[in-house]
Amino acid sequence: MSRSVLVTGGNRGIGLAIARAFADAGDKVAITYRSGEPPAGFLAVKCDITDPEQVEQAYKEIEEKQGAVEVLVANAGVTRDQLLLRMSEEDFTSVVETNLTGTFRVVKRASKGMLRARKGRVVLISSVVGLLGSAGQANYAASKAGLVGFARSLARELGSRNITVNVVAPGFVDTDMTAVLSDEQRAGIVANVPLGRYAQPEEIAASVRFLASDEAAYITGAVVPVDGGLGMGH
Repeated sequence: MSRSVLVTGGNRGIGLAIARAFADAGDKVAITYRSGEPPAGFLAVKCDITDPEQVEQAYKEIEEKQGAVEVLVANAGVTRDQLLLRMSEEDFTSVVETNLTGTFRVVKRASKGMLRARKGRVVLISSVVGLLGSAGQANYAASKAGLVGFARSLARELGSRNITVNVVAPGFVDTDMTAVLSDEQRAGIVANVPLGRYAQPEEIAASVRFLASDEAAYITGAVVPVDGGLGMGH
């Protein structure tokens, strides 16, 4: 069955790989993006998830063109790395506003249709950093750790309506965001990863697609690390 899927921040990197994975499985896939030219092959909706009105308009367009969202992947996120004493209020609040509050907005809006349908799949994209911590990323780590508590609360709240809410926590992934690191930085990161390499975006996408599948119908409130062993024990 072809489902209506929404992937926020689905125009590049991990989000694009997730969108492609669902499309390859035959689902109807909408993506949100903030800037640039979106990739072809999806219902692309321009939307800044920090703006409640844009979120509402995006959902209306998606519902009109491919039906109520049955699978939501909340992937959109930003970083503004800085050591704590140099981190401005805006550095902190803007990251939390996008990564945590923005996720609250898109999940709340999707849950309305899911509650009516008495079924749904929600997958939040967190990070190993939210579990492990990372110097210079207190804002990002706090926002990504917050997703875990948010997801587990919703898993309890929505479970009786056959709606599952899970978290995928990627480690270091080979994307444009990590491509800017120097060879020395990349080698330092890989040295701490038991599998000794970066993840490919498709490996994250495979876990997300599984959690949205019928096979994962009895999994909710879970945090699935896809990090090569980097964060094990957390």
